Amino acid sequence: MKILFAGPSLSGTEFVPKRAGEDRVLPEYGLTCRGPAKCGDITHAVDQGFRVIGLVDGRFEDVAAVWHKEILHALSQGVVVYGAASMGALRAAECHPFGMIGIGAVFERYAFGGLEDDAAVAQVHAPAEFGYVAFSEAMVTIDATLDAALAAGSISRDEQALARTKADAVFFKERTWRRIFDAVSSDMERPAERLQPHIRNIKREDAEALLDALLQRKHSGPLAKVSPAFSGWQFNETAQWRKLRV
Repeated sequence: MKILFAGPSLSGTEFVPKRAGEDRVLPEYGLTCRGPAKCGDITHAVDQGFRVIGLVDGRFEDVAAVWHKEILHALSQGVVVYGAASMGALRAAECHPFGMIGIGAVFERYAFGGLEDDAAVAQVHAPAEFGYVAFSEAMVTIDATLDAALAAGSISRDEQALARTKADAVFFKERTWRRIFDAVSSDMERPAERLQPHIRNIKREDAEALLDALLQRKHSGPLAKVSPAFSGWQFNETAQWRKLRV
């Protein structure tokens, strides 16, 4: 049994629920799809018998976010847990030494590339009934786009640094391409014309790569191995953990 937690990173696809609080079951893939995960959802999925979990998007503002502890619990039960794109990339970067499987460029940046800001993947989006459409852009998407524009020679390194600084200064709920273009227009000629051809939705790319692994459509490389430093680790049922199970 396989389950996927996704929302804005896969908006507009068949892999997100149509209504909040309801599963979207895809028998042809042997897959159950749920919306962005909150605290307790991973544990609930394990209790329901799911043996493969894909974590893409998660909730974090109005409810408690997915605990690392519940991912460790899943791993201790032999459940395969993939993470990518958004909340999944964050948790995979933190839990890959214990066997969680991180996929994609966003995970790589958090795990090995020095990215530390959790808010770099944050977006505002519509509810399930409106397809989880994103209303803002994540900083990881801005970064990937600026990198692509620089590589193509459309902007200079100084312009890349300027645009990134201006974009990062915009509150994540208000960060749109139009807002960024306006912010840099006084220092950069024709920003929209020069950047739009290079817009790269890195979260969508990573979420699709996780889907490929989850559905075994493509070889995703070797499965994660427990770090030697954490070999023989055992799950500790703390008092806080037991409260989550109540």
